[in-house]
Amino acid sequence: MSPTADTITLWRPVGPKELELIRQSGMRAFPPRLPDQPIFYPVLTEDYAAKIARDWNVPASGSGYVTRFEIERSFIAKYDVQEAGGRTHLEYWIPAEDLDAFNAAIVGLIEVVRSFP
Repeated sequence: MSPTADTITLWRPVGPKELELIRQSGMRAFPPRLPDQPIFYPVLTEDYAAKIARDWNVPASGSGYVTRFEIERSFIAKYDVQEAGGRTHLEYWIPAEDLDAFNAAIVGLIEVVRSFP
C-alpha cells in the first residue's frame, strides 16, 4: 500500500510476541496494550523504528521487527507529534483506550519491513 493524500505512513517497532498477535489479526490490527502500557506509540520514521527494534526489542526478546502501515490522516490529526529524546525521535502517543479506533483507521495491511538480528 502506498500513501495517498488521505493517509500517512507510520512505523511501529515490535518484538516477536507482539508480531505474533498482529499476525493473528490478519496483519490488520495492533494488540491491546497491557495494564502497564498506557500509550501506544507509532513512530514517524523507519530509521527511528529500526533503532528501537534493534536496540530495545532484540536485547529484551531476541529479535525485533519494524512494521509499516498507512493510517487515515483525519484520524491521526487528532494527536500531536511528540519528541521522545531527540529531534529525530518523533512519535504519536495514542492512549490505550483509543487503540481500537486507531486500528479501525488503518488502511490496508500492516507490513513487516525489517527484522533484527
